[in-house]
Amino acid sequence: MKQVIFTSLLWLAFFSPIKAQQLKSPNGNFVMDFNLQSDGTPSYNLIYKNKVVVKSSKLGLELKDDKKSLLDDFTIVDTKTATFDENWKPVWGEVASIRNHYNELAVTLNQKITDRKVIIRFRLFDDGLGFRYEFPSQKNLTYFVIKEERTQFAMTGNHTAFWIPGDYDTQEYDYTKSKLSEIRGLSEKATTDNVSQRSFSPTGVQTSLMLKTADGIYINLHEAALINYSCMHLNLDDKNMIFQSWLTPDARGDKGYMQAPHHSPWRTIIVSDDATEILASKMTLNLNDPNKIEDTSWIKPIKYIGVWWEMITGKSSWAYTDDFPTVQLGISDFSKAKPNGKHAANNEKVKTYIDFASKHGFDAVLVEGWNEGWEDWFGHSKDYVFDFVTPYPDFDVKGIEAYAKSKKVKMIMHHETSGSVRNYERHMDKAYQFMKDNGYDAVKSGYVGDIMPRGENHYSQWIVNHYQYALEKAAEYKIMINAHEAVRPTGIARTYPNLIGNEAARGTEYQAFGGSKPNHVTVLPFTRLVGGPMDYTPGIFEMDISKLNPDNKSHVNSTIANQLALYVTMYSPLQMAADLPENYDRFLDAFQFIKDVAVDWSDSKYLDAEPGEYVTVARKAKGTTSWFVGNVNGETPRTSIIKFDFLDKGKKYEATVYADAKDAHYKTKPQAYTIKKMTVSSKSKLTQLSAAGGGFAISIIEVK
Repeated sequence: MKQVIFTSLLWLAFFSPIKAQQLKSPNGNFVMDFNLQSDGTPSYNLIYKNKVVVKSSKLGLELKDDKKSLLDDFTIVDTKTATFDENWKPVWGEVASIRNHYNELAVTLNQKITDRKVIIRFRLFDDGLGFRYEFPSQKNLTYFVIKEERTQFAMTGNHTAFWIPGDYDTQEYDYTKSKLSEIRGLSEKATTDNVSQRSFSPTGVQTSLMLKTADGIYINLHEAALINYSCMHLNLDDKNMIFQSWLTPDARGDKGYMQAPHHSPWRTIIVSDDATEILASKMTLNLNDPNKIEDTSWIKPIKYIGVWWEMITGKSSWAYTDDFPTVQLGISDFSKAKPNGKHAANNEKVKTYIDFASKHGFDAVLVEGWNEGWEDWFGHSKDYVFDFVTPYPDFDVKGIEAYAKSKKVKMIMHHETSGSVRNYERHMDKAYQFMKDNGYDAVKSGYVGDIMPRGENHYSQWIVNHYQYALEKAAEYKIMINAHEAVRPTGIARTYPNLIGNEAARGTEYQAFGGSKPNHVTVLPFTRLVGGPMDYTPGIFEMDISKLNPDNKSHVNSTIANQLALYVTMYSPLQMAADLPENYDRFLDAFQFIKDVAVDWSDSKYLDAEPGEYVTVARKAKGTTSWFVGNVNGETPRTSIIKFDFLDKGKKYEATVYADAKDAHYKTKPQAYTIKKMTVSSKSKLTQLSAAGGGFAISIIEVK
């Protein structure tokens, strides 16, 4: 069902200029006021349930090498309103159908001095506001360079924030919880242990930014549909509590190259007095264009294992040899190199992973370190580039393909670009064709290191365009993409559903690099996952990393029950069981939940949530009557009361509850868990303990 109603108001010369416009959400809970200030500066505010959540905030863009920027001296020459209502079906997702319902206001502004036009388009949903700048074709504004976008988000007080520092090259930080006024003092501390450096102001933060007011209003600031534009950060004026957009610069310091007609991404404000409604919001997806891939039959959610964690922990190596000299690509002869004995991507080991996947019903196996060049990149040459088609001597591409096929297991390709995106683009057609020729339908791409050749930032317009190019090129070859170290997602998976995963945050690998806060996974659903699914790589059962590598003293700050729950709370159509097969063999009763849990859903219910504290989610597996529940908990032990009223009335189900034992703790007893079975119905309730850094997972199967 789709409904669109348009109205237009043209202000004729004999009328006084109209400076104020108002827009209401379909349910009436939100009111957005647009206004021109006395100097012609556009501004807006946002009201939720009669409370101001965003005070009067300025809009506009500062241009480079231009006598007059797009900031002020505007008049309103046209306004259009519209109502839109439809239901659309995602190829994969948390629900089978999504309602896209909003009221729209498009304000056409004219800058008298330059005779330039800008349209600011607002869409007000029942869960928040999206707006963007549009630049129509016109005589006096064709090519221009953005010096800075001046979009403001004026807060109403010194809110509590869950934030990571502004950084143009990584989002791999633990989140800090603080008052807005404390960001300046805490920002330097937050960057101390990170490999990257904060790139701008000490009050700069990244989106998606989660806020909570003193009176219990939750506010999320982010962006949607980031295409052909620089990624937005936010810089805080901590005297006035005003955030202002701060775009990622390119290697020359420019923020964006524009050619009209063009438009910015959407700036998004999701608001609720219920934390679970932030998690349930589909506004970011709704602000993206509909699916552009006509045939999506080849896009399939995946549960996989992989040759990965043992390299992350230092137990094994990506590289085939340690002492092979720096060589030019294409003339290396690794048959003459001395193997280091630690190379993980060898035929024998990969076959054991394939056997394990086949035995336990996994769809695919990822193998990293299969191709030549890792020793040069790691040890010798900072500008080494891969060719993505040449395997090491101990990895038989064709033989592995045939073996996997005989076991009915797919293989997932790995492309580490070493940050050399131009090299990757030159090899992309050949690399993707190599994948198809050898039975690979999905690729995990990596962008570790400085972006070459110009020293671009990871989130500038130029590299954002590369990520989009790789995604669209992969669609031509019917290849699914899981991009690591790329820009954070902004709902683009609606338009290109072959983007089945991203990293773009501090994932499980950091548990082997010194650890993450035990409440980290209770923040990510409110921040990183607002833009799309994350390849978080959960499922670690051995928390003491020194048992894999005696030189690595890291500890995974989580219980086994917490790791199981992540398969439900950290939504992704691409889910990895990241630990080694031998560690799963030690806990096969707990491993059963990972085997059973779905990766595609027809319905999701957000039962209980508080950012930084706990998240409880129930999901219904697509095409079945089965449900799965996950709860992840932060530092403080907590008892939850779960109502099963989401189940069909009149039916009985067998629930298997995987939970923390009474003495479980993420540091002292992370492997202490219990498993119990019980019969439940829609009238049932469950009281369940979650330990510090713990949680619980429940599989619910209909009794027929």
